[in-house]
Amino acid sequence: MKKYLQIVLFFITLNVFSQTAYKEGEHFKFKISYGIINAGVATLDLKSTTYNGKSVYHAKGVGYTTGITKTFFKVYDDYQSYFDKKTGVPYRYIRKIDEGGYTKNQEGFFDHSSKTVLVKDYKGKTNNTFNVTTNVQDIVSSFYYLRNHPKIDKLKNGESIEIDMFFDDEIYKFKLKFIGKEEIKTNFGKINTLKFRPLVQSGRVFKEQESLTVWISDDANKIPLKVQASLAVGSLKAELVKYSGLKQKLGTK
Repeated sequence: MKKYLQIVLFFITLNVFSQTAYKEGEHFKFKISYGIINAGVATLDLKSTTYNGKSVYHAKGVGYTTGITKTFFKVYDDYQSYFDKKTGVPYRYIRKIDEGGYTKNQEGFFDHSSKTVLVKDYKGKTNNTFNVTTNVQDIVSSFYYLRNHPKIDKLKNGESIEIDMFFDDEIYKFKLKFIGKEEIKTNFGKINTLKFRPLVQSGRVFKEQESLTVWISDDANKIPLKVQASLAVGSLKAELVKYSGLKQKLGTK
């Protein structure tokens, strides 16, 4: 269950898809459930700020377990990203996690001119520099980048978009495979959605993600409405229960 909970918390930071789909002030709240058990909550917020004199967005995603789940598996994850308003390239990321006693406290600083990222590990008291690719993204900025991807509304069933994502001191080839459209019931009524399945290289930390499905609003906002992971026993699900600050009215194309 631990890996699936981490994956779902990861994917609900995916304030995902479409041309100029977001603006500062967006807020999302998700309910995470394991079967009939309320397992946790996740939030995602987007603000404007400056970083080294540049105009940037500051995205912050927080996920944590609640209720009975918290008593046997405590999670509190804090993922943040500072990325350029015009290009979407990340300049800095923050990752502070506590997952059942497994902890990390890191910051990453991208230097796109030298194609490197300096990772400061405050827990391990180390500084390491890694080579990265031209259009690399961090775990949070990836989804804002995809949100504005020019192909996102042009994919045919079975087609994918691939990006380079820096995570856990290496680059992952992160793919999203489009698997069709579907109308789903939500807290806000029936909404037309685009369905995606994340695909990554087998044997890596996200090897189970082929069992994960993401439903995104098929409108100008392209917001995540539901994430579901099929487990050997039962399933883990995240559903949007509250939102505010959208650029467009939900459902508007």
